[in-house]
Amino acid sequence: MSFQPILPFGGFAGWRFLERTLPAQSATHARAPAAQRLETHFRENIGKITSAEALVKDRRLLEVALTAFGLAEDLPNRAFIQRVLESPADEPRSFVNRLADKRYGTLAAAFGFGEAQGPRTTEAGFADRVLEQFRARRFEADVGTQNDSMRLALALRRDLAALAERDISKEAGWFTVLGTPSLRRVFETAYGLPQAFGTQDIDRQAEVLRRQTERAFGSDSLSQFTDPAVMNQLIRRFFVGEQISQIAQVSAQSSALSLLISGQESFARFRVETRMR
Repeated sequence: MSFQPILPFGGFAGWRFLERTLPAQSATHARAPAAQRLETHFRENIGKITSAEALVKDRRLLEVALTAFGLAEDLPNRAFIQRVLESPADEPRSFVNRLADKRYGTLAAAFGFGEAQGPRTTEAGFADRVLEQFRARRFEADVGTQNDSMRLALALRRDLAALAERDISKEAGWFTVLGTPSLRRVFETAYGLPQAFGTQDIDRQAEVLRRQTERAFGSDSLSQFTDPAVMNQLIRRFFVGEQISQIAQVSAQSSALSLLISGQESFARFRVETRMR
């Protein structure tokens, strides 16, 4: 039986427990026999893969690759993934760069099948880099089956820190946040933004996130999240926002139930009074 992450309680306190025990828990999780078999197959064979077509034909290689980039749900979509992998990640108007979800661009750039210099699968250390991400994402996925907020916090700590270190414009950074589902969810929850937020123009969404971030942290620059203390503040705000949202949902359900009961009682009284006339 495979190891399941230990999450004794939720909220920010639960997150701090997970954070403290993460090295030990993730190491134990990675030793699962099924995961070890996938890792061995990937390490032994990825260097032989020189085309996207060859990668998608090998289900085990593809499972590792997609899991490593948070795209495990796309395992059945082989034709689409092949097109993603063959698309030049370094051309702004290429197919992969027109997709709203920026995870696909990260996947394509990592493998390099669509770039002039050729694939990166034969580079020294390539398998190690992908497998490190594979282990982390598998652990996050299993955490998410118990508590999705914990999964999002883990993804935030990795993805936002990496984004904050990239040499890109401020605007490109915020558009990447909006195009990365886990990052978008954390920021929307941390700032208590309504569901209708996602229906606004993308430039307007980026403006709102920048303004809210400056209000909360004193700056609208993503580079500030390389500071663990600032990252921790954002994670705390996210968990508080989750709790507020849950309380609001319970309150709304309670109000709806009260109205329903009241309406039923009024209808019952009306029927009784009608019969008595």
